Amino acid sequence: MPTLDGDVQLKVPAETQSGRVFRLRDKGVKPVRGGARGDLFCRVVIETPVHLSAEQRELIGRLEESLKAHGGQARAARDRLSRGREALLCR
Repeated sequence: MPTLDGDVQLKVPAETQSGRVFRLRDKGVKPVRGGARGDLFCRVVIETPVHLSAEQRELIGRLEESLKAHGGQARAARDRLSRGREALLCR
């Protein structure tokens, strides 16, 4: 990720949702009158693919079925996947 001092690596945890903000301490702007450097904030933006092949759509369908079969904790993920799948299939 580019910063004022050059590129740094940002480890994004698995299952990070769009909109989450990460703070990179001391990677922001230096105050004009001296003092500690500010923090740099990085907001995650996840884009869904727009053009899927038939094989990719089938894989999403299989993942959705797998989530349904496991229920419980996977319910929220399944609901998000279903909404995303509906949006992708409508295009």
